[in-house]
Amino acid sequence: MAVIIEDDADIRHLLESVLTQAGFDVIATSNGHDGIQAVRAYEPIVTTLDVSMPGMDGFEVAKRLRTFSQTYIVMLTARDEEIDTLQGLEAGADDYLTKPFRPRELRARIDAMLRRPRMAVADAPVVAAPPEPVAAPAPVAVAVVEAPPAPAPAPAVAITEQSTRTGAHAAPGVLDAVPDAAPPAAREASEDWGEGWIEHNGLSLNREMRLASLDGKDLELTRTEFDLLVAVVESRRRVRTKADLALLLRGESYVTAYYVTEADKRAVEVHMGNLRKKLGDSLTAPRWLETVRGVGYRLAAADE
Repeated sequence: MAVIIEDDADIRHLLESVLTQAGFDVIATSNGHDGIQAVRAYEPIVTTLDVSMPGMDGFEVAKRLRTFSQTYIVMLTARDEEIDTLQGLEAGADDYLTKPFRPRELRARIDAMLRRPRMAVADAPVVAAPPEPVAAPAPVAVAVVEAPPAPAPAPAVAITEQSTRTGAHAAPGVLDAVPDAAPPAAREASEDWGEGWIEHNGLSLNREMRLASLDGKDLELTRTEFDLLVAVVESRRRVRTKADLALLLRGESYVTAYYVTEADKRAVEVHMGNLRKKLGDSLTAPRWLETVRGVGYRLAAADE
């Protein structure tokens, strides 16, 4: 199931066609109020959301959706300023595309999101009984079944001028939940790689269970934040570039036909900044996320 929240009729019809061809049953709405009701009533996997709508704009809609739904939100807007991208991501969007957009790219980004497992929401707020469903076109007879979690993609090829092949990328280690399989480098860094867990300076991660805790207390991370944190921690002291991490989030292993924009890299910076806040990490003396200026990020050294 997919919900469209778009006030432009032509674009709304285009989105209906694209999502229907992708195999979704589609509910199309023309304003934020109806869109929120549709998401609450139909619990869609994906929601496309226009930013510039009369009345309630897309930023406010995204914030309200995040109070009760974990639907994947793709914002679509003619605004291409950096501040708009940041505001959309901070409001709860998973991805952000500027108009005019390419239908093939929209489908590719949605496919990439669906390959990433959804994180369960603990203590989700109680939602009142859904209102009467909004009017919608007849559903197509195609069901969408979410795929199981895919293995972490291989590192992307650096495409920024600052990036270099030496030390710029690290192949994330795949954990086999066997203590004896732990890489020697990890043991030298005083990290405990056992039973599917990675531990570093009090931070514990489990990719398969998608759990994260710090000093024994659970961390509430978004899907994107968890994926980024695992990528950096598994790469240890090797640098992961912003382009590399942007492609990882899109499900692309290497730079092929897909271009990594400055907005994509900026989105990674925003998510990493949110991660630092939740970890209580310091920019000047980091314990987990160390910034390599002009390149990307790597795991900070282990506490002595």
